[in-house]
Amino acid sequence: MEPAKATTGRARAKTSRFAKPVEKTSPSEVTQEAMNEAASLRQAPRPNLREESSLERAKRRAAELKGSLTSMDDTPDEFAIPAHIIPEGWSYEWKRKSVFGQEDSSYMMSQEARGWEPVPASRHRSMMPEGHYNTIERKGMILMERPKEITDEAKRQDRMRARDAVKSREQQLAEAQAGQFARNKPTISKGYEPMAMPEE
Repeated sequence: MEPAKATTGRARAKTSRFAKPVEKTSPSEVTQEAMNEAASLRQAPRPNLREESSLERAKRRAAELKGSLTSMDDTPDEFAIPAHIIPEGWSYEWKRKSVFGQEDSSYMMSQEARGWEPVPASRHRSMMPEGHYNTIERKGMILMERPKEITDEAKRQDRMRARDAVKSREQQLAEAQAGQFARNKPTISKGYEPMAMPEE
């Protein structure tokens, strides 16, 4: 039986030589780790669950608006049409839609016959308040569009009619009876002159 004991002893010694030692954590190390974890939780930012006060909301909104509002003393032209928003090849103009709240249907029909169509509000969202709007309107006026080529031709015809009217009036004055304008020769002004203002 002695040889068997010797063999068992050598095996035990060999096993103890290559076995990985078990690391034991001391109670003080466990306590320090728990304290560190608790400290990190205390330092973590907590979500702001407090409801925003009326004053805080007003200050936040004022800060948002300061960068976009114009001077408080300026009165913007609500009928101004920035040139850069007009699509190439088109012209924009304001047309009368209603008078004292009553829609002027006959006038709108005459403008449509001349080629004018309402500008869709979806094209220029910034020109109308939030909501469901199909057209762009201001105080009884509606923004309409027409091909620029047609608008230029219409303006040319207007200038021709104006010149014809002046020529017709000049001809009537020239054919007036002798002695009707004895003191001064009548003339028709074709330009603009500054008007003198009375002194106070």
